Amino acid sequence: MDKLPIFAISDSSGETAMQVAKTAGSQFNETNLDYERYPFITTESILNGILKIAAEKQAVIFHTLVNPKLSDIIENFAEENDLQSVDCIQSPMKAISNRLGSKPERVSGMVHDLNEEYFKRIAAMEFSVENDDGNNPQNLKEADVVILGISRTSKTPLSLYLANKKLKVSNVPIGPETQLPEEIWQIDNEKIFGLTSDISKIQKIRKARMLSYGLEEDTPYSDSENIKKELDYAKELYNKLNCLQINVADKSIEETATIIMESLNIDTK
Repeated sequence: MDKLPIFAISDSSGETAMQVAKTAGSQFNETNLDYERYPFITTESILNGILKIAAEKQAVIFHTLVNPKLSDIIENFAEENDLQSVDCIQSPMKAISNRLGSKPERVSGMVHDLNEEYFKRIAAMEFSVENDDGNNPQNLKEADVVILGISRTSKTPLSLYLANKKLKVSNVPIGPETQLPEEIWQIDNEKIFGLTSDISKIQKIRKARMLSYGLEEDTPYSDSENIKKELDYAKELYNKLNCLQINVADKSIEETATIIMESLNIDTK
């Protein structure tokens, strides 16, 4: 069987969630389990990106989020997407709170496993969050990976997945009407990756996004002709940059990440 992904999501180091997951997993054949840690998750947008990866991989989620709103997002998402999730902090806090008759302070911060790998992963996560969606283009030269793509090509979830592999990632939205940062032309083309997709796939995702906002699904944003123009622009740009192009239409986040890491001669294990 394929390995079962186990996600440990936390607003701190993730050590507690990972330890609980591994303790439970030790009762099974652990060669069938694949543990991934997502530490210092404090925003809804980043959490939603990770949950999208979890849904694609049908992961089991262990989480320690002291923010009840973020915890509820995971629980609701898991229920809606038929995922298994384990809340490792809210229930214990509630039990103690009930007995003490006082409320928890809800301050993130636990005992950290402070080794070199931990710091590399945290640095990569922080960099990728700060340089998401075209923010801080002056930092492009510092990135290990630069991801380009039109809207709805899963740039953010891919960035977070790679960051969890200790890679500093910048992702930049592109399009005929979008200003491309000048810094992109100063980057080694071997670390630039251009995402593309199929018109029908992009259109389906964009229509669903419009509906989720309570808007009409048929808009210029989801128009097939406009999407074609965006994809044609992207292809032309990628050819000018001479970067690797990846069609993500039928690929999981993990598959796309593997292509990128293998292109950079990075161990994908």
